[in-house]
Amino acid sequence: MRVLVVEDHPKIAAFVQKGLQEEGFVVETAGDGRAGLASLLARPPDACVLDVMLPELDGFEVIREAREGGVTAPILLLSARGGVEDRVKGLSLGADDYLPKPFAFEELVARLRALLRRGAAAPATLTYADVTLDPVKREVRRGGRRVDLSPREFALLELFLRRPEIVLSRTVIGQKVFGLNFDPGTNVVDVYVGYVRRKLHEGGPPLVHTVRGAGYVLRQGEGAA
Repeated sequence: MRVLVVEDHPKIAAFVQKGLQEEGFVVETAGDGRAGLASLLARPPDACVLDVMLPELDGFEVIREAREGGVTAPILLLSARGGVEDRVKGLSLGADDYLPKPFAFEELVARLRALLRRGAAAPATLTYADVTLDPVKREVRRGGRRVDLSPREFALLELFLRRPEIVLSRTVIGQKVFGLNFDPGTNVVDVYVGYVRRKLHEGGPPLVHTVRGAGYVLRQGEGAA
């Protein structure tokens, strides 16, 4: 599940990004309103966390132009200005929820999950072979049997299920699951692919295969090459 965080304060943006990634979300960030709007219009996320006080364009203008541009993803507004007038303005322009700063991270996650459960942008259950993954309930099953995954493992399997039978390089996996600052010199991708592969294999034939010199692929049958 992909979340766009539009926040101009680097420490807050890094805090939210790291926390959401640990919860299993794939997170992209933008540091000003214009960049955030461009991301929303070019590739709408599953949800957006949007600060109100931004350079270039403020959060209210971003919401207005995004909704006019056809973006339907749930938008959660963040603001240090907690007045009723600002809340009403944001919701009237098309925001789905409003969270004043400072906020508890646990509440941010709970509100995001609530928006995704009820929002039109909530993704459907992903299925490949006998594996199903529910992005909202955070549940994975193989052949009807529950598979317990950590947040990182869940994000990795979700990436595979969104791109079945497509070879994914270690760099792509690293950036999507571990963030843009992923160090390609580490073996963390191989380690986590191994975790997911073993957990899935407990319920049936192997599905995650190594493609030598290229990366990994989710497909039925023999995949090593």
